Parts: sequence; C-alpha cells; structure tokens
Amino acid sequence: MTRWLSPAEQKTWLDLVQVLMLVPAALDRQLREDTGIPHAYYQILAMLSEQPGHAMRMTDLARRTGTTTSRLSHAVAALEHKGWLRREACASDRRGQVAVLTDLGMSTLEDAAPGHVEEVRRLVFDALTPDEVDQLGAIAGKVRAGIAAGSRPA
Repeated sequence: MTRWLSPAEQKTWLDLVQVLMLVPAALDRQLREDTGIPHAYYQILAMLSEQPGHAMRMTDLARRTGTTTSRLSHAVAALEHKGWLRREACASDRRGQVAVLTDLGMSTLEDAAPGHVEEVRRLVFDALTPDEVDQLGAIAGKVRAGIAAGSRPA
C-alpha cells in the first residue's frame, strides 16, 4: 500500500527539491564566474584538502563527493591536466589509486574558497538562526545516514 505524503510533507518535499536543485546550480554559477572552476571540481579539491597528506583513495573520494568512480575519473583527469592533483598507486592495494592534491591545487582552492564560502553563507546560513542551523544539521545528518544505510521502511 502506498504511503502518500500528507499536505505538510508534500509542501516540505517540494521545497526541499527546489533547494536541492537551486543551491548546487547557484554555487556552480558563482564558482565558474569568479574562478572558472566547476562546483564538482571545487568539491574534489576541498575533500582532498581536508585529508592527511591531502590524499584519498579514488573510491573513497567518489563516495565522499557523491559521484560515480567513472565520473570522478574524468574529473580527476581534467584536474591532473591543470596540475591541481596527481594520481598515485595505492600502497596497500596496487589495483587502487590515490588522488593527491598538489601545491598548485591547494593554492587554487585557497583562492576560490572565500567567494564560495560567502555564497554558501548567503544562500543558506544568513537566513537561519543558530538554533535553526543546529536543526538543519541534525535533519540533514538523519537523512544522509538513512540514504547511506540504504534503509527502507517495511
């Protein structure tokens, strides 16, 4: 039996869908206009910048950036071409590869970060109170955990 959305759930769902579409598009537009970097490339650089040694296995990087390994491989090739990262063989698994952020990639990220953070703040956080930020974090964490677990109610 289908569990239809209540009117309140339907409104919330439609608002969430809009947010999920509009925020990434706005961030991509800002980054491309200000720095020439697509949002997807920025996310890859940012993820690597937060890791020890600025390095991460490609499969883990794909999972953390929410993309497929095939799409990530194409993006990494473009980033390698720009000199922003390099691929190395994985020490623990010779079949695996590790993406490593280069100094040039880190510098590029550092140049792009202030405008990106300002846009994130403008689009999301400036409209929220500190309590609402906490609530949003809790809600997003629950939704993400459910997706990651692949949970489906019976």
